[in-house]
Amino acid sequence: MATTGWNARDIPDQSGRVAVVTGANSGIGFVTARELARRGARVVLACRSESRGASAAAGIAAEVPGAEVEFRPLDLADLASVREFAAALPYERLDLLINNAGVMALPYGTTADGFETQFGVNHLGHFALTGLLLPRLLATARARVVSVSSGMHAMANIDIRDLNSERSYHRWVAYGRSKSANLLFVHELARRLAAAGSDVVAAAAHPGYADTNLQTAAVRMEGRRTAERVVSLVNRAIAQPPEAGALPTLYAATDPGVRPDSFTGPRLLGWRGAPTPSWRAPWTVNDLAGERLWAESERLTGVTALAGPTGPTGPSGATRAV
Repeated sequence: MATTGWNARDIPDQSGRVAVVTGANSGIGFVTARELARRGARVVLACRSESRGASAAAGIAAEVPGAEVEFRPLDLADLASVREFAAALPYERLDLLINNAGVMALPYGTTADGFETQFGVNHLGHFALTGLLLPRLLATARARVVSVSSGMHAMANIDIRDLNSERSYHRWVAYGRSKSANLLFVHELARRLAAAGSDVVAAAAHPGYADTNLQTAAVRMEGRRTAERVVSLVNRAIAQPPEAGALPTLYAATDPGVRPDSFTGPRLLGWRGAPTPSWRAPWTVNDLAGERLWAESERLTGVTALAGPTGPTGPSGATRAV
């Protein structure tokens, strides 16, 4: 795919389309929602904080005259909230689901359902949300699901025997595993969509190194004010702004040339620059691992989505890895 110089001005017209963006109250999610609204989409900001979500919706409406944007509460750390969000969403069609929200390198904790927080929020919450909204996506021509992963997925493969880090917990390993899970989810979803004959595209993206509050959340939670100031200074010095960090997501969500199970990131060393195909670890395209993660995710969340492919090959015809 040719992405030379691709930027927000290249987003095709989105009029008549409905988009859900998780974690859209700040950072990359906010920019993604704003630019989709600017191009005509009706955008639902799915956020945990009512005050921040409503403020973000008001900010987009003020910045983009005529924007169709609304806030709806969603807490990905609580499966009951995920189910409530899906049940209350008033639109029969859904063109874009942007699984953007995430947490990074937090101290050990658990979600409302007892899952390790990073795995629970970054993967299981979005798995459940996608499964619950899948009937609307399948009923909408050329719909897309975009999951935001990270180049840091390369730090760790998932451990199917210890998905919730019950044996041991290392915050960065747990983060890497959750981001690998994002990519494996997209890989398996793409295979299942192809087997079902659906034209829904499942793709992944990552922002590179972008200046958002994701990097400071953990040290802020721990009350490490000096560390928080240092991280903020480093971000301002070398990270790209959220407007640039959102471009891979926007490309994956809107460009006509995006292929199923693609992974888009910044061009320059995966850190910054225009969107381009991104390297991914080989374990994130392992068919058997994807099947096993899907089965465990269904068991843990209670959300059953598409049946798996009946043959040993995925949408590209690649032989299943064992």
